[in-house]
Amino acid sequence: MSFQAYLDNIEAKTGLTPRQFVALAEEKGFGPGTKATPIVQWLAEDYDLGRGHAMALVHVITKGPQISAKHVDSGGTHSDPTDELWLDGAATNPHR
Repeated sequence: MSFQAYLDNIEAKTGLTPRQFVALAEEKGFGPGTKATPIVQWLAEDYDLGRGHAMALVHVITKGPQISAKHVDSGGTHSDPTDELWLDGAATNPHR
């Protein structure tokens, strides 16, 4: 599953875009420098997200939407079309 697909699945399950999760995380004091564990626990407890999906959000919460270029059109499991994740909702993603 691509990195973007994880984010799109989270939106389908919760009704919240990745950008909304970033804002909620900031309200809780999470951001760059936050360890994964407290974010994963919060996402599991409040949104019933599993570790894989939570880790996709951990990335955007702590590092932003940029991903490694090695994932761009790699043909691998986590291949994405660009090195920037779309955070504003699957319906408005220009790369779909």
